[in-house]
Amino acid sequence: MAMLSRTAASLYWLGRYVERADFIARLVEATVRLDALSARPAGDAAWASALSVTYTEDAFAETGLSVTQADVARFLTCDRSHPGSILWCLDVARNNAKAVRTALTRDAFSAINRAWLQFNTPTAGDEPAEVLGLVEGIKAETRGFEGAVHRMMKNEATWFIQLGAAIERADNTARLIDVKYHLLLPEGEKVGGVVDRDQWTTILQTVSAVTAYRWLYNEGLRPSLVIELLLSRGEVPRSLAACVAETVEMLNLLGKRAGLQGEADRMARTRLARMQKTRADEVIVSGLHEYLNAFIRENAMLDAAIARQFRFI
Repeated sequence: MAMLSRTAASLYWLGRYVERADFIARLVEATVRLDALSARPAGDAAWASALSVTYTEDAFAETGLSVTQADVARFLTCDRSHPGSILWCLDVARNNAKAVRTALTRDAFSAINRAWLQFNTPTAGDEPAEVLGLVEGIKAETRGFEGAVHRMMKNEATWFIQLGAAIERADNTARLIDVKYHLLLPEGEKVGGVVDRDQWTTILQTVSAVTAYRWLYNEGLRPSLVIELLLSRGEVPRSLAACVAETVEMLNLLGKRAGLQGEADRMARTRLARMQKTRADEVIVSGLHEYLNAFIRENAMLDAAIARQFRFI
């Protein structure tokens, strides 16, 4: 495993940054669609929430720009100055892919390269349709990369990529729920009103769970059920439960192949056992914001433990 430590780190971060690029693309797309509901007073708040979800409020404030669709969409897609943009993520993902080129199939590397090229050639402007076209192209390539990874030989390369993606996906989903639940609804709008429903639908669109919600629940759109879906329904790939379970699975596979288990495995298994006992209604009553903040901190600690266990640093 010692000779694989640098390669393992590149594969793990390749998985994280491709997943992050895909998430930001989905977030921008969903926010454009929410903003397009012009009869609803949600526009500026929606774009401000997109900055909150990506932890880029301070970086955006330093630009001196206004919180508008054109400026925020450009900032989250094509700005190389911060790690919360699609272009920044694709730059880093491509560099990691180049470092482990021989561990990837041609399809996997080509998907990363095509996505990167889309942002390094003349791109669309600021109109909603143009922004949607750009992010749709990125989503297509990241889906292509994910499919290529699933078709790769099942070995350490595949598992490190999937491990990184699972850690990143868990963080993204937790931040998305937290921002919506506490920050997004404009002042004066009532919980359960039209704007609130539109925003919860946008959350489901961001994590590709609109159809899953309809399949799993007979009721209409209810925030408590959306929270349950994204917290504890393992059938939904971007739920916290699914990400936690996948993290344990990937660490188990890596441990069996490499004979190397340790702190990260223990943390991941403890988190899974706790998640399996988690009930969304109890979390909401006891404090969803506090629960999600604790989850995000624990996810960061697990990320650091993975780096130590596999000697990334």
